[in-house]
Amino acid sequence: MKLSIELSAAQAERLRHEAERLGLSPEELARAVVADVLTAPDEDFRKAAAQVVRKFQELYRRLA
Repeated sequence: MKLSIELSAAQAERLRHEAERLGLSPEELARAVVADVLTAPDEDFRKAAAQVVRKFQELYRRLA
């Protein structure tokens, strides 16, 4: 999929600066950021995982 987005001058400069700092092209950095956002767990998963962790903490506290 090819995607075209508009950035403000400040956003474009920040993207160029961060890409240069990381040794990437602006396009590579933008692609990596999009991939990172798309692979992050959604909010429902985060809530469920947090609930499981709380339950295990309570269980471990009782067993201690």
